[in-house]
Amino acid sequence: MAVAMSKSLLPFAIMGGLIGVMMPTSRDEAAPPVAERSADADGNAIPIETRIRRNPNGHFFVTAHVNGEPVRFVVDTGATGVALTEEDARRAGVRFDPASFDVVAQGAGGPLSGQRISLRSVELDGKERLHVSGVVIAGADLSLLGQSYLSRLRSVEMRGEEMILR
Repeated sequence: MAVAMSKSLLPFAIMGGLIGVMMPTSRDEAAPPVAERSADADGNAIPIETRIRRNPNGHFFVTAHVNGEPVRFVVDTGATGVALTEEDARRAGVRFDPASFDVVAQGAGGPLSGQRISLRSVELDGKERLHVSGVVIAGADLSLLGQSYLSRLRSVEMRGEEMILR
């Protein structure tokens, strides 16, 4: 899938994720992420481990907080950044102007319009990251949690039907 790279911030490889998520399959709720808190032999806290079970449709869904507001995401390790629906962006108090939307990615179905943004904070299960780059995508049905957040974690690991975030 080709991704248009204008400037250094953009490239969102979200078309595949959007197509996969928007396919008419069941979106049954997956089990919520489970945080495991533990300590080492000296009593020092070990970073929180979040385990996310794969949804029956093959995707990993989480609810993370954007600027303190809950947003339902599909975790997309192939997406360069965080992509928000217009509705999620409004709820999280993200300023954007649909009149200023421009092409932010090129996918198999054609150009994707949106606007680049910076999110004050994105937090999942205690793993808060500040000043996370993202984009608001016109017409998106689901927000994507991509690498501008995930790459700032200690690790993202796949084990069978689980994704483990540390």
